[in-house]
Amino acid sequence: MTDRREHWDHTYTVKSDTAVSWYQDVPERSLALIRKAGKGSVIDIGGGASRLVDRLLAESYDDLTVLDISDVALSRSKERLGAEAIKVGWIVADIMRWTPERQWDVWHDRAVFHFLTEEAGQIAYIAALKAGTRPGSHVVISTFALTGPEKCSGLPVQRYSAETLAARLGREFALLTQESETHPTPFGTTQDFTYAVFRRI
Repeated sequence: MTDRREHWDHTYTVKSDTAVSWYQDVPERSLALIRKAGKGSVIDIGGGASRLVDRLLAESYDDLTVLDISDVALSRSKERLGAEAIKVGWIVADIMRWTPERQWDVWHDRAVFHFLTEEAGQIAYIAALKAGTRPGSHVVISTFALTGPEKCSGLPVQRYSAETLAARLGREFALLTQESETHPTPFGTTQDFTYAVFRRI
C-alpha cells in the first residue's frame, strides 16, 4: 500500500487539481447518473480532489462520503470546501485493504477500478463493493473504454466495455445502463471512458 499511496500523494503534491488528466470542472455524466439513482447516501471511491462532492453538496445531498488512498488529495478537497467539508465523511484508505463499516445507496467510482490490473486487487475491490452496498443499491462505475489509454498517471490500466465490466463484477450486479464519453484532458488530448450503472441484486 505504501508504494501506491506514495505515488498518489506525489501526484497531488507536484500537480495542481486542474492539471491532472482526469480533471473535470463539472462531472456532468457522473452527476446525471447519480441523480437517476435518487437522493440517498453516496460514496465516491477514489474521489481525491474531484469536484463531484462540491456539486452533490450544492444539490442538497446530505449523506456523502469520499474515499481515497491519498490524504494529500482529500486535504485539497477539504481546503477547497472550507466550512462545507464538515458535511462530508472522509476516508483515507486503500480500497484493496478496506472493509466498509456501513452501506451506501450509491457507490460511484470514476478513478479506481481500472487501475486494478491484477486479479487479487479486483477480488478485494469487489469484496469491499459487496460489503458497502445492499440489494437495491446502485453502482456507477466508469473505467477507461476498450479504446481508451493503456496507461494513466504512469500506471497500467485495465480497459473495459460495459459487458466485460458486468462479467467481472458478477451476478450480484445487474447492468441497467451504459454510456460512453470522450473526455477532453487539460492537455488538449482525449480519453475514452465507459460508464456503467448496476443495481445490486
